[in-house]
Amino acid sequence: MSGNPSSPDEIVDEEEQPVSEAPEEESKETTEEPEEEVEEQPEVEEEAAAEKPEEKEAEEAKEEEAAEEGEEEIEVVEERVYTIPFRKVWSTPRGKRTPRASRMLRDFVRRHMKTENVEISNQVNEELWARSIRKPPRQIKVRLVKDKEGRVIVYPATAA
Repeated sequence: MSGNPSSPDEIVDEEEQPVSEAPEEESKETTEEPEEEVEEQPEVEEEAAAEKPEEKEAEEAKEEEAAEEGEEEIEVVEERVYTIPFRKVWSTPRGKRTPRASRMLRDFVRRHMKTENVEISNQVNEELWARSIRKPPRQIKVRLVKDKEGRVIVYPATAA
């Protein structure tokens, strides 16, 4: 044959045979492998998804306990609450006020708690820097916690 079918039946036969046989074999091969992979992956993902919320909850609970115990773990020797005035900070140039306020805070803590090891918590630091470098607070109320090693940690005073 020259490649041109003479009747419409021959056209249908030629189109159906190659198209129907080859794709069935290919589709069987391709569908079998992905099905196996698809079946395995969801199980692994389901197990991981089932473990993740439990792990997240466990980690969050541990972090909350650590945050609560963070102050309790420190063997508190002394705890005081002070209101620190930053009156002199406002006599300095605008671009240097908040850094001076943090230095004054450290000096105040050293002087009143009689130690050189002073740590300022993030919350107090955020209060100092809340209105940027030019406008620190006029005063700040803090809670100073001294542990047995002589380390003092500065926390914001709570309204308790």
